[in-house]
Amino acid sequence: MNITYRCDLIGIDWHQLKATLAADNFDNGRTPEQLERSFQNSHAVCIAWWNDEVVGTARVLSDGICNAYLVDLWTLSRCRRHGIGRAMTKRLLCLLPGQHVYLQADDDLIDFYQKLGFDKQPSGLSQIVGTWLTNDSSQLNS
Repeated sequence: MNITYRCDLIGIDWHQLKATLAADNFDNGRTPEQLERSFQNSHAVCIAWWNDEVVGTARVLSDGICNAYLVDLWTLSRCRRHGIGRAMTKRLLCLLPGQHVYLQADDDLIDFYQKLGFDKQPSGLSQIVGTWLTNDSSQLNS
């Protein structure tokens, strides 16, 4: 596979990407507009292209000093096991010297991330503030 990796969002059809993610069981409910905004608001992104098709995504959130969070690492199912996820992760990690990089992964992906140098953490916690995928602060209790 001749994969091109880019760290920009030029040329992405967000409606098509949303449909592809949904068909590949990697859709968390964001609209195409929310998906685009998520990537635009990231510290860094890496997009894998095969010809004119997006076949992989990864992005990182960071304070630019000491903490970063790797999210939305996805490779199209039919393109997996070709090093695409590994390549995107390595490209993003190079942009984060000196930072603690955290991620959350399903159990079946632990081995993949450990091979990339990540250590399994004993626990992680999360909370949804208000209603999932809404930015309406009026729903929050004071």
